Amino acid sequence: MSSTGTGSGIVPALRGLAPAVVAMAVLAAASAAHAATFCDRGNEVSATEQDRQLQVVAIARRALEASGASAALVSRSGTDLSRFGLRYSHSGIALKDSRNSPWSVRQLYYACDESQAKLYDQGLAGFLLSAGRTEPIRLSIVTLPEREGARLAASALDNRRSLALLSPRYSASAYAFSTRYQNCNQWVAELMGFAWAPLDVDAKGSADAPTRALAQQWLKTLGYDPAPVVVPSHAVMFAAQFVPLIHSDDHPIDDLYAMRLKVSTPTSLEAFTHRLVPDAQRVEFCATGSKIVVRRGWEPLSADCHAADGDEVLPLAGAM
Repeated sequence: MSSTGTGSGIVPALRGLAPAVVAMAVLAAASAAHAATFCDRGNEVSATEQDRQLQVVAIARRALEASGASAALVSRSGTDLSRFGLRYSHSGIALKDSRNSPWSVRQLYYACDESQAKLYDQGLAGFLLSAGRTEPIRLSIVTLPEREGARLAASALDNRRSLALLSPRYSASAYAFSTRYQNCNQWVAELMGFAWAPLDVDAKGSADAPTRALAQQWLKTLGYDPAPVVVPSHAVMFAAQFVPLIHSDDHPIDDLYAMRLKVSTPTSLEAFTHRLVPDAQRVEFCATGSKIVVRRGWEPLSADCHAADGDEVLPLAGAM
């Protein structure tokens, strides 16, 4: 994963503060910097870990093929965001007819070396492997019925349209209803807003000239209201302002004071899809220990991926 450390600029910014406050801020900033990179590639993993992840991918691919869908929302674990109450960090759109390969994932990722957000088509295996080593391994898939899936696929596969919704300014904590910044999940949200705009709007031709502002307007019309991400402490909120890929100047001041930030997350994208497209189907995969737990339905697996009645439990080959 590309490095986005705390940077030498923190020290001048904190001169004059008590040493204890400086130490707390630097430590919190280091933690925030780790969270800031959750849309970039993960650390390299061992061959054993890759094999575990590929077993999850093989099961997930079979589920995608069996669904008959043309598009699916896919989300994976990655950077540990448990302190924010989040188990998934990164989402993209899996496309059956991707020009890259069947079920490749179109997504936004931030290229740290180039300091630029880009769109990237990545096979399902690469999508999960890019998370780096995670425990447990989590992958969630929401398959879409033909009408909504076809519209989302058409928008995602249209390079002109999908690139029109890409912002050059990246922030991991981007406010969901501002065009100042964008994170990886926000691009997916805006693509959904554009693709699922009312048909009469599409018929007028305005959908041929998409803008982020228009996509966000449609998201509001469609009832998109992401649950706020709760910042766990004032220290983290304070330190975040010194981290290069986290910004707060796009958020309403009341949200900042309340430390409840409306940021697009995989959880918010799934909730939006479930409400707007009741026929969408969710399958969650979690590999831990010697097993893979497969759950069908909208009730998420627990933090430890404990299997409940109705869940499918499959052996994880080669598990220690």
